Amino acid sequence: MITASLRSLYHRDMNKLKTEVEAYQNEENLWKTDKNISNSAGNLCLHLIGNLNHFIGAQLGNTGYIRHRELEFSLKDLPRTELIEKIEATTAMIDSVLSQLPETEMEKEYPLVVFEDKMTTGYFLIHLISHLDYHLGQINYHRRLLDL
Repeated sequence: MITASLRSLYHRDMNKLKTEVEAYQNEENLWKTDKNISNSAGNLCLHLIGNLNHFIGAQLGNTGYIRHRELEFSLKDLPRTELIEKIEATTAMIDSVLSQLPETEMEKEYPLVVFEDKMTTGYFLIHLISHLDYHLGQINYHRRLLDL
């Protein structure tokens, strides 16, 4: 039950991420920062893609993904089409991994200690979607404030 719900929520929110990236009227503004806005929408998007590919793809799905976290914040001016391709590929990966994850895995310990204590896989997958939504909200505000 929880796995099906998580698949649905990740699909919904990754599609919302794609919609936000597509909604920028000026593609260059995806990479814009301002006084108190230090992360561009493009970099937040790359961060989400890296985060999800690492923690879901590599750790739960054994995809072989290697994360380069520093590049998530230092790369600039990638074409919007490339960001959208990465979002779509990440969405497909999440669905593939979660569709193959037995419900019993949700109560098992997540393979990495990410915070100070161990946690279940289900708990961490819920955390990851809240992390996605936190940055999705930032991207929405970024677009409404800086895509002028």
